[in-house]
Amino acid sequence: MIRRKFLQLLAITSGSAFSSIDALASALRKTLVLQVKGFTCITCATGLDTLLGKEKGIYSSHSTYPEGRVTVEYNPDVSSEKAIREFISGLGFTVESAHQA
Repeated sequence: MIRRKFLQLLAITSGSAFSSIDALASALRKTLVLQVKGFTCITCATGLDTLLGKEKGIYSSHSTYPEGRVTVEYNPDVSSEKAIREFISGLGFTVESAHQA
């Protein structure tokens, strides 16, 4: 939270393109792409997206059943790759690999 406040003040005082809170929040987003094993149907993918979307710090999630790929946009000040991987694993899926996009 302190980091976010610092960036807000910096943006406002510098007159940069980050003068709005939306632009600042967008700059703080990270995208994580995970290869997930265990999807048996489209409902697995959409259900995972729904549950991830309710987690604190997650902006969006898009899962594809045939490829077993999950793309997550998140706020790194609130969540982390480790927390996202653990959440997905806790639901019974196996995260095989992950990389930042």
